[in-house]
Amino acid sequence: MNPFDPGYYTEQDLQKAGFKSLGRHVRIAKNCTIVGLENIAIGDHVRIDGFTTLAAHGCGWLDIGSHIHIGGYCFLAAGHGIQMRDFSGLSQGVRIYSQTDDYSGGSLTNPTVPEKYKNTTKGAVALGRHVIIGSGSVVLPGVCIEEGSAVGAQSLVNKSLPPWGIFFGSPVKRLKSRSKRLLELESQFNRDGT
Repeated sequence: MNPFDPGYYTEQDLQKAGFKSLGRHVRIAKNCTIVGLENIAIGDHVRIDGFTTLAAHGCGWLDIGSHIHIGGYCFLAAGHGIQMRDFSGLSQGVRIYSQTDDYSGGSLTNPTVPEKYKNTTKGAVALGRHVIIGSGSVVLPGVCIEEGSAVGAQSLVNKSLPPWGIFFGSPVKRLKSRSKRLLELESQFNRDGT
């Protein structure tokens, strides 16, 4: 046994943990931090790699579809909701925020301060089917990334993105269209029963 590899929880361990719902063939690294289990729904064939944080405490919610990979060191702040539809994925170190403080100086910031002294931006984040977010990217509250769009590494997604585009930058800009061939591959994948 490799002492440097903490491994993944078994399905039996995960079934007992208290998730809102949990599908089949789910693998979650043992060194993840997960808060608000009762507000997190996970579909089938999902892998969440090490040092990822899922935070859906209080009235928050996180809905992870099927055939999804969340790379290591990701941070999903789902206090106001995050949805990842089937076949979407996050590369390493992606940050998704459904709430953020006002950085202008017009209000106080941070979670130790009561809400009446803060001016937070809140909004659910939605990732459509086949959306992929590149390493180190940040997605801000209220953003909807529609089906099939891809976001390049180190990008800042501060607005909703239309379907089937490739986007990159800080803030993101559309570079070109994305191929829809993956829909044919999904259809074949489903027919094969993989």
